[in-house]
Amino acid sequence: MINLPNGIHAEAVIFDFDGVIVDTEPLHYAAFQRALEPLDLHFTWQEYVETYIGFDDRDAFKHAFSSNGKTLSPEGLHSLIEQKAGYFQEIIRSEVTPYPGVVDLISHLHTHKFPLAICSGALRSDIDPILTMLGISDCFDVIVTADDVAVSKPDPECYQLAFQRLQSAHNSSFSKDVTIAIEDTPAGISSAKAAGLMVCAVTNSYPAERLDQATFVTDSLSHLIHL
Repeated sequence: MINLPNGIHAEAVIFDFDGVIVDTEPLHYAAFQRALEPLDLHFTWQEYVETYIGFDDRDAFKHAFSSNGKTLSPEGLHSLIEQKAGYFQEIIRSEVTPYPGVVDLISHLHTHKFPLAICSGALRSDIDPILTMLGISDCFDVIVTADDVAVSKPDPECYQLAFQRLQSAHNSSFSKDVTIAIEDTPAGISSAKAAGLMVCAVTNSYPAERLDQATFVTDSLSHLIHL
């Protein structure tokens, strides 16, 4: 049992990835721009934070095209996703920075055999190299990514799937009532809550007042390490 603030208890934890484990949002933004610029498409960093940060790559490209009155074929979408993934892999080789306390928290929970999962709108090919770089690739029982679902957050599909797979991995030894998601965006909070989970929101990407739908909010996961 994990004892959390406000008398909350949890038996399993599902982590978002971007904005929770690592600060890759500026890197994703740069990769999107490299893929879109040859097509005379662009969105600002502010637009990325306000609109795109909650999307997976598929929905981000769709929105970039539709908001500019352009159509995007399935083949074109697939090509752009591959291009952006390639650019992202190039960029992450230079710098990947975990958020304070998160690697220690994950290692602590793994050592104490808590069920752990990742539920992310990123591609699995984006996530695996970073987990390896951080030395935590063996800590998660389940990893659900954009490759596994049809729609992105705030739809609850990804968290529903992550919970089901995590529960199966541990023989249904816990329920949604004692499973907590760790998120950094309003879309992520909505997704996890719609899936029936508690949510800890961390103010890595948005101020606390934008995250007030979470079960509780913290300014750093380092505060949870010894809980």
